[in-house]
Amino acid sequence: MARWRAATLLLLLLPCLAPPGPLIVVGPPQTVQTNHPIVGAHTRLTDEVEEWKIQRSLQMVREMGAPWMVEFFPWAYIEPEEGEYNWSHADMVIRHAEAQGLDVIARLGTVPEWARPDPDDQATTWNYLNREHYPEFAAFVGAFAARYEGQVGHVIIWNEPNLSFEWGYRPVDPEGYTELLAGAYQAAKATNPGVTVLGGALAPTLEPEGSPAGLSDLLYLDQMYAAGASPFFDALAVHAYGWAFPPEEPPAPDAINFRRVELLRELMVQHGDAHKQVYVTEAGWNDHPRWTRAVRPGERVSYTVEAYTYAEANWPWAKAVAMWAFRFPARQRGYADYFAFVAPDFAPRAVYDSVQAYARGYPE
Repeated sequence: MARWRAATLLLLLLPCLAPPGPLIVVGPPQTVQTNHPIVGAHTRLTDEVEEWKIQRSLQMVREMGAPWMVEFFPWAYIEPEEGEYNWSHADMVIRHAEAQGLDVIARLGTVPEWARPDPDDQATTWNYLNREHYPEFAAFVGAFAARYEGQVGHVIIWNEPNLSFEWGYRPVDPEGYTELLAGAYQAAKATNPGVTVLGGALAPTLEPEGSPAGLSDLLYLDQMYAAGASPFFDALAVHAYGWAFPPEEPPAPDAINFRRVELLRELMVQHGDAHKQVYVTEAGWNDHPRWTRAVRPGERVSYTVEAYTYAEANWPWAKAVAMWAFRFPARQRGYADYFAFVAPDFAPRAVYDSVQAYARGYPE
């Protein structure tokens, strides 16, 4: 009995004896020290639970010399029940981003169960949004823009809508996306007139008309304009993966490389939107040892720095280039891990060190 009592007492005391978690202190706002204000990173804090890890991730973004961060804020997480918002995680991310002096570009999307056509089919419908629920998505965008006025200056409406997967495994629909964009734009401006609404976030792809996988970003953007999209985005979000090509590789309609962005820019000019800026919200190279679209680790490092340099020197219309992906909360156990700048345990990869030296002027 005495032993049992001692063991019980020990179990009760264990929580008190356990070492405390890291102390979270949000100090005065920091300033990003950089020589290249175009530098950005796409963070991946959506599924990061521990606050100290969010703080450390964003601290490392600042220390790398990147003023820009792109982060995903899922509608499904924030409004799990219709009309009932849970801002706790978003508040945490934005609080720490503001403390680190980062400019936040918020990517908005992903459909809550109550707005899906078949909530039980979660594997195929989490990006599926019927037109009947476009007003509810617009209301969410308006609520987000209002809540973070003065903290979040840019919002992206949806992600890669020119891919079937990102459109709910349906045939892509530039006209439908334009309708979604228009409603979201009007809602955002009604609650926060100063917010910059980014349209597109188009995936670089060569898919032709009628493909079940998607539609070329060039064709898709052209069809957005034909559907009347121009008044409903302040700037265009694009993705610019280099795959196996160096960043200076010339663009071509039948090639995917970093400079493909220039072809999208030409379309903007043709449609009278030369005054609008472009934000590259995903980009980068991968150095997986066995992936066919990867490059060698040394090439990834040099291509990444050269891409920032090329964009800054040649794209006066480009406001930011945010590389995918800064850090994943856990290992992805595949080629995706080799996009990361920082490991889940916060160990910086060589590409982080090189971009930091470039952005902050450190000797390499």
